[in-house]
Amino acid sequence: MMSMKIALLMGGVSSEREVSLRSGQAVADALCAKGMEVRPIDVRSESLDDFVDPAIDLYFIALHGGFGEDGRLQRAFEERGICFTGSGAAASALAMDKCAAKEIFLRNAIPTPPFRTIEPSSTMADVGHIAGELGFPLVLKPRSEGSSVGVSIHHDPRALEKGFRDAAQGKQDVLMERYIAGKELTVGILEDRPLPPIQLIPRQSFYDYTAKYRDTETQYLVNPPIPPEIAARAREIALSAHKALGCRCLSRVDIMLASDGGLFALEVNTVPGLTDRSLLPKAARAAGIEFPDLCLKIVNDALRRSGRTDR
Repeated sequence: MMSMKIALLMGGVSSEREVSLRSGQAVADALCAKGMEVRPIDVRSESLDDFVDPAIDLYFIALHGGFGEDGRLQRAFEERGICFTGSGAAASALAMDKCAAKEIFLRNAIPTPPFRTIEPSSTMADVGHIAGELGFPLVLKPRSEGSSVGVSIHHDPRALEKGFRDAAQGKQDVLMERYIAGKELTVGILEDRPLPPIQLIPRQSFYDYTAKYRDTETQYLVNPPIPPEIAARAREIALSAHKALGCRCLSRVDIMLASDGGLFALEVNTVPGLTDRSLLPKAARAAGIEFPDLCLKIVNDALRRSGRTDR
C-alpha cells in the first residue's frame, strides 16, 4: 500500500467550504505521516472531469455539505466504479435530507422529536398554523444543510418569519421540529461501532456554526457525567440511526438528552468534520485511536470494500 495514490477531496462549492478545507488538510497531513502518497484536491466545480484521474487508487472524501455529502458525488463514483471513503450514494442522500432521515427513524422506532416539513412557498399563515399545532418552543432547519447553517430556535411566534426565510433560503423545504431542552450529545461511529459520547456546551443557546468553528469557549465533555445506562442507550440509538440509513464505516449522530432522561436522535452526518476542533477525532482519541490511525481506518475500510488488500 506504500505505492497507493490517494486523492484528498476538500473545499467544494457548499456553504461549508472553509471547514472542508481544514478537514482535508488535516487528513492529508495525517495520511502523509503514515507514509502514503496523498494529492490534496481543492474541488471548485461539480464536474468529475475537473478532478478525476485514472492514476488515483482511492478518493478520500472530506467535502462537507452539498456536493460531496448529499450522495451526488458518491453516485457518480459508483457509476464509474471508483473507490471512495465513507457511505454510499443512497445513505448519503438520506442523511443529508433531514426530513427523509427522520421518516426512516420513525419507521425503525428510533426516537426523534416531532416534526413537520414545510415547503418554501408556504405562507406565513400556514407556517404559523403548523407552529401552533407542533407547539413552542421549536426549531427551524433547512432540509438539506450542514454545520447548523440556517438553524434557529423559537420560543414564540415573534421571529418565526425571519427564521423560516433564513432556513428556506427561498428555495428549499424547511424542517420544523419540536425543541428538546436538555444536553446536546453527539456519538461518533467508526468501523460501524459507536465511540464514546461527547456533550457539547456552547456559550450561546445551541451548538451553531460559530460555536462549532469559531468560539474557543465552547466546551466538549468526552464521556460526560451522565448515568452509564443513558450513555449506553445514546450509543445504541446512534448505531441504530447509522444502520437504519445504510451508512458505512463512519458517521456522527447528534442526540438530545432531555431533562427527564429521554434521548432523541436529531440527524446523522456522513462526512463529519476532521479538523482539530472536530468531534469524531475527539471521540476516537478517547477510545485510544489517534488521528492518523483514524484516517488510516477510514482508508482501509474503503479498500476492503473495493477488494483491495489493506495495509
